[in-house]
Amino acid sequence: MTAMPGSSQGWFDEDAGPVVRPYALTRGRTRATTYSLSLITLVVARQPLPPSARALSPNYQWVLEACAYPVSVAEVAARADLPLGVVKILISDLIEREYVMFGPDSSATEGPNLDMMQKVLDGIRKL
Repeated sequence: MTAMPGSSQGWFDEDAGPVVRPYALTRGRTRATTYSLSLITLVVARQPLPPSARALSPNYQWVLEACAYPVSVAEVAARADLPLGVVKILISDLIEREYVMFGPDSSATEGPNLDMMQKVLDGIRKL
């Protein structure tokens, strides 16, 4: 425990936990340049993973574990407990290495489903 100058309270470094800037996790990159991933893009880890995947850093391992079954990019960020921007970059790296597969958002390729929107509107009107 070390006390801060002019303070009667101590600062416990152990209690603060690890403090790492997001850009340090991505080697200074602030966005994925190869793949444009949205919050709802579904990703999944290839099974079985090649043995070389075991040599990845812990952050990549956490992302791979979160991608064990099809899941959105936003859910991966929540499960890996990493910032969304960092997760997008890490997933993009894993896609390049062919450890992770992704599919396009249905909303981005198909547009709105007018039949479904009409059913929702009808349901709201009945309320």
